[in-house]
Amino acid sequence: MSKSINVGMIGYKFMGKAHSHAYRDVAMFFETETIPAMKVICGRTEQALAEAAKRFGWESYETSWEKIIQRDDIDLIDINTPNNTHRDIAVAAAKAGKAIICEKPLAKNLSEAEEMLNEVVKAGVKHMICFNYRKVPALALAKELIQNNELGKIYHFRAQYLQDWITDPEFPLVWRLKKELSGTGANGDLNSHVIDLARFLVGEISQVIGMQETFITQRPELKTGKELTTGLTAQSKKEMGEVTVDDATLFLARFTNGALGSFEATRFANGRRNGLRLEINGSKGSLMFEQENMNELWLYSCQDPKGIQGFKRIQVNEAEHPYINAWWPPGHIIGYEHTFVHVVYDFLKAIDENKMPSPNFRDGVECQKVLEAVEKSAKEERWVKI
Repeated sequence: MSKSINVGMIGYKFMGKAHSHAYRDVAMFFETETIPAMKVICGRTEQALAEAAKRFGWESYETSWEKIIQRDDIDLIDINTPNNTHRDIAVAAAKAGKAIICEKPLAKNLSEAEEMLNEVVKAGVKHMICFNYRKVPALALAKELIQNNELGKIYHFRAQYLQDWITDPEFPLVWRLKKELSGTGANGDLNSHVIDLARFLVGEISQVIGMQETFITQRPELKTGKELTTGLTAQSKKEMGEVTVDDATLFLARFTNGALGSFEATRFANGRRNGLRLEINGSKGSLMFEQENMNELWLYSCQDPKGIQGFKRIQVNEAEHPYINAWWPPGHIIGYEHTFVHVVYDFLKAIDENKMPSPNFRDGVECQKVLEAVEKSAKEERWVKI
């Protein structure tokens, strides 16, 4: 017998659309006892919010997140607002006994993230962080292959996350470029994903050494108004303001299991719109993945006969692959938006089984520890232990 979980979502732009799509479609493809009911969506600009509520399929809208949290008919709070709001919303939601899904990074800094974790543990509520790249079928398959010892002892993890959306010096000073709102720049926005994937696939990180750079330190102030900014697009004013976060962060890492890691995150790689790429090398083989070809995983096996060894492309859309059986026949690929459906599915399944979803706020805190250690390392120009 199915049961509803009533969702109140805070935020309605880039991630709000992605999360709304997931709530609308999950029951069409995945079977769970718990079914999400899209009760109310929240934002600050009423006209744009009302339009989003109607377009995305929400029953109602509200401009006060505090009112949503106090509603007795709301069971789950979904947070996809700017980073500086995560702590206040999550702490209030936990104290009100609500389950929580929160976008990454968990908070502006480690202190806030630890407070959020403490509150959800104290309240005993279900909590999840939206590291949606774990839910890419190809990367879930990579996890299975590593767990099955197909790569043997892991030697290297290397990752790049390259974007180019702020290479224009005239691009305005959006919230992602202000430390008081975002907490961090490319490091937290992009490296948070690859740090989580590194932990997911290889293991815990023990120490780091890094460097950071802000290439453009002054930008035009943001012109505000209805729908002038949607996260990665915006319009500018003539007045200039200071960029207070990193444009690029690179770091090296040592894992507790002895593996070595290299991480590069930048918003200044012209031609790279969303260029996440990672490679893992082990004693028995290697894996390679590129997000812009997200249905493919490349596997090299040292067990193959000499003379025909080489990277093999696995088209990850067979029924045996993670998540795929719920979607289309083999050869019919899926896309970026489906990773959010998988996030919601895993959350609902955890509710059904009375388990803690994964990844959750503990993973968010562990990621935040690495982010802050990298920032400290860059400032002090030395290795920093996690």
